[in-house]
Amino acid sequence: MSFYELVYDAVQKIPKGRVASYGQIAMLCGNPRASRAVGGALHQNPLPGVIPCHRVVNRNGRLAPEFAFGGPEEQKRLLEAEGVEVGDDHCVNMARYAWYGEP
Repeated sequence: MSFYELVYDAVQKIPKGRVASYGQIAMLCGNPRASRAVGGALHQNPLPGVIPCHRVVNRNGRLAPEFAFGGPEEQKRLLEAEGVEVGDDHCVNMARYAWYGEP
């Protein structure tokens, strides 16, 4: 399985109402130093309605400034529709919403 396929598989496991960081996804994929590669994979998400890339944020909970599927306002809308509170600063409270699941 390619790294991108591992990323897509891990991201599909993030439950609604939760988020994970790029670094968490990289770690779940066996390469903890590949958080930028996770971002690259998500930017090329082949199935945006199936692979919930909107549930991936940076380690501080900040939304993607270049969210590939509609910008940060769309990412915020998608997260809020799932019950995730997003602050006016486009940040999610990681202590409250982070998912630390297994691959």
